Amino acid sequence: MTANDPHSPSDVLKLIRDQDVNMVDVRFIDLVGAWQHFSVPARQIDENVFERGFGFDGSSIRGWQAIGRSDILVVPEASTARVDPFMEVPTLALLADVRDPATYQGHERDARSLAKRAEAHLRATGVADTSFFGPEAQFFIFDDVRYANGPNESFYRVDSVLGHWNSGREEFPNLGYKIRANGGCAPLPPADSHQDLRSAMVLALEQVGIVVERQHMEAASGGQAEIDIRFDSLVSQADKLCWLKYVIKNVARKHGKTATFMPKPIYGDHGNGMHTNVSLWREGKALFAGDEYSGLSALALHFIAGVLHHAPALCALTNPSTNSYKRLVPVRGGGCEAPVKLAYASRSRSTSVRVPPHASSPNAARMEFRTPDASCNPYLAFAALLMAGLDGVERRLDPGQALDDDGDGTSPEQPRELAIVPGTLEQALEALERDHGFLLRGDVFNRELLFAWIDWKRKNEVDQVRTRPHPYELALYFDT
Repeated sequence: MTANDPHSPSDVLKLIRDQDVNMVDVRFIDLVGAWQHFSVPARQIDENVFERGFGFDGSSIRGWQAIGRSDILVVPEASTARVDPFMEVPTLALLADVRDPATYQGHERDARSLAKRAEAHLRATGVADTSFFGPEAQFFIFDDVRYANGPNESFYRVDSVLGHWNSGREEFPNLGYKIRANGGCAPLPPADSHQDLRSAMVLALEQVGIVVERQHMEAASGGQAEIDIRFDSLVSQADKLCWLKYVIKNVARKHGKTATFMPKPIYGDHGNGMHTNVSLWREGKALFAGDEYSGLSALALHFIAGVLHHAPALCALTNPSTNSYKRLVPVRGGGCEAPVKLAYASRSRSTSVRVPPHASSPNAARMEFRTPDASCNPYLAFAALLMAGLDGVERRLDPGQALDDDGDGTSPEQPRELAIVPGTLEQALEALERDHGFLLRGDVFNRELLFAWIDWKRKNEVDQVRTRPHPYELALYFDT
């Protein structure tokens, strides 16, 4: 056991003593998907805390405001303890489930408890005992961010010294190393001036126990990047994705920059996606490897079919921002701004589902759902993705013919017109209203949470964006 890898309450208490920890930071997830926290002096932590938890007022937590029972129990999990690398005062972070104080069951709107139910449901089906997830979250590193909204004004401005729009800016001197639009994929320094910054992010991630596979600059101009972490089981990987976002943002701030996982902060260039790899295992055996299409098993193809069948509803949870659909845009003339076609393939990257090559090892057999982005609540998104795939397995759904092509998004065997993901968040929410029965199996999701989610998104996001004048509308219509 390393200093950052405790397993039991007694291990945590030893870690507090060995690391001279003064504060313990307890973190839980709100409905929308952001960490919330409170801190207690380390002397208040004993082994009983991991059973009885901490009482807290949940009435002001996003997405929970309408709950009449505002008292909650925040129960930390010992195995999640990590020393926070950013706090000036030595601080231990503990991730927690939220429970109902009356029943001691997972709170009806606690996404982490829901994700644990999804894992339990998977085991109960007998299909598999473990689901592995490997998200590839993209983000931008900016030097300046400004925005404002009022009754008579609305604007935003993001800037990066790497942005191609700064090729003519007086920088005293401007050295000319700017990234062309759509031209940022993996250049060497000096064009890639964020190499050391991303490496600092990697080291900070490893400091909190996250195994990093690679880091690189991504395709968009203006400092787009990607740091890939090793696959893990559903709840553990959702925990790690929260840590990844926290670490990247804080390392960027420490270096005088800012990082965002917003899906589409720059017009006319690539957006931030989160391609998500999924596989099922039972008793240490990979269940997606077989002798069907591209080395997949029949079970894997049924799983893919379930994901494609429920994809419009899934998008309400995997792509849950109005900004998500600025990225999910089909492009006329072939190709896509993002993978929006509801089909699967091994070579094409225009489809929502891709089958990555795994010839080196059957254990690498997996499907990659390319539609999601990191604006999601990972506990809800991963759980919903698992439930959709399981529905395909249980119903033995057929994904149809693969859409292998030479890059234009079509093949001689496939028609050009294919179903695509929803075009707006409102369309995705409507799809979730129509199609959510698969999420209710095993009491994993419940209608109360789903309709609270839909209501929150409509009132606080869809309607707020829909009813505001857009700056570009003045360019279009002022002289009407």
